[in-house]
Amino acid sequence: MIGLGNALCSRSRAVAVRTDSGPRRGLSRVEAAAYLGISPSKFDEMRKDGRVGPAKLIDNRKVFDVRMLDEVFDALPLENHDADDWTVAV
Repeated sequence: MIGLGNALCSRSRAVAVRTDSGPRRGLSRVEAAAYLGISPSKFDEMRKDGRVGPAKLIDNRKVFDVRMLDEVFDALPLENHDADDWTVAV
């Protein structure tokens, strides 16, 4: 259910204002970075090197599609446990 804030009235027309933070398809740059589990600066770096695609535009606002972000995340390489040496040299 969509949470509704106070209805705004203008010339007897009520406008519902969404106040919940339910699932959304489009995320801001900062939200998209958080969605991927990275900082906004790392997100910008990944955009520059092509690992993250372009934003969608809603008027002049850039939004990132969560479906595209899921594809970006799925395309990330898995870590290689063989290359990691967690032993400490004494």
